[in-house]
Amino acid sequence: MQQLSNRYRGTGLPEDVLMGAPWPSVAAAAPEALLAQCPAAGETPLVEVEGFGPRLWLKDERGRMGLGSFKALGAAYVIAHEAVATGAEDLARALEGRTYITASAGNHGLSVAAGARIFGAKAVVYLSETVPESFAARLREKGAEVVRAGAEYEASMQAAFETAREKGWTLLSDSSWEGYFDLPHRLMEGYLAMAAEAARQMPEPPTHILLQAGVGGLAGACAAWFRKVWGAAPQIAVVEPDAAPALHHSIAEGGPVETVGPVSNMGRLDCKAPSLIALKGLARDADTFALISDAEASAVLPELAARGLATSESGAAGVAALHLMDLPADARVLCILSEEAGA
Repeated sequence: MQQLSNRYRGTGLPEDVLMGAPWPSVAAAAPEALLAQCPAAGETPLVEVEGFGPRLWLKDERGRMGLGSFKALGAAYVIAHEAVATGAEDLARALEGRTYITASAGNHGLSVAAGARIFGAKAVVYLSETVPESFAARLREKGAEVVRAGAEYEASMQAAFETAREKGWTLLSDSSWEGYFDLPHRLMEGYLAMAAEAARQMPEPPTHILLQAGVGGLAGACAAWFRKVWGAAPQIAVVEPDAAPALHHSIAEGGPVETVGPVSNMGRLDCKAPSLIALKGLARDADTFALISDAEASAVLPELAARGLATSESGAAGVAALHLMDLPADARVLCILSEEAGA
């Protein structure tokens, strides 16, 4: 594992390199209020896990709203917000005629598909060649149209972007870039519901928080909320695949960097460019940026499965990094178990 100390902690990157990106939201009450109206919504558990050295709590997102990951709080929240904003009496038809298009390396696509289906919209999800057909089948079961495009996530995202512009559809990405901030900002706001739950459920403040990252949406939203609740005391580490070190390298270089690398088995984290909103927040809020290998991510899975916490390499990346850190015996660690096994 490689670790990089964040020299921008507390201040953030210079504004002129962030292309107008806003700070991550800390308005947790907004998604919590909307979720309270959803019959499928409910808090996910915080589980204390023994045998990992320091005291460890896992926020277990595998059962979130029946979609298998924290991503249920993202795109579906954006779509629900837009449906309510129409003022329609029949919310199930509020967004008829609307098409949401995205690219996905995993669970984000399911959230788009589920949200669109609930409120009468259409979902089109672009997948790269590396995404398993089993996932494409799950999307189709949710009513989404699936399109294969490109050899990796970035290529599928470009194809979705071009189709959205051509057809006038709504692009709903979980990343952000220059000129594209409003929807991903609200999407990250949805993740605050998970962070707020975890903060309420923790019996005492953690000393260390390990947050896995792809484009950085989960990590950026959670870090912003945890700083609001617990201040500067917890040490926050962002964990990425060494094959996709977008945030790590951006902090090292002092501005957003698009990286290259092989395909990682941490498929949902295998993103080569950072979300600008997430990068802005994490440059201020994270203490360190860590890179782990595919083998290091896989090594922790049997231990978690033996405790009834089966997940994927992406879901366990924070715990995998904990295994490689030399923390004090009295440390109190919070990690996110972000998705179910096989996601």
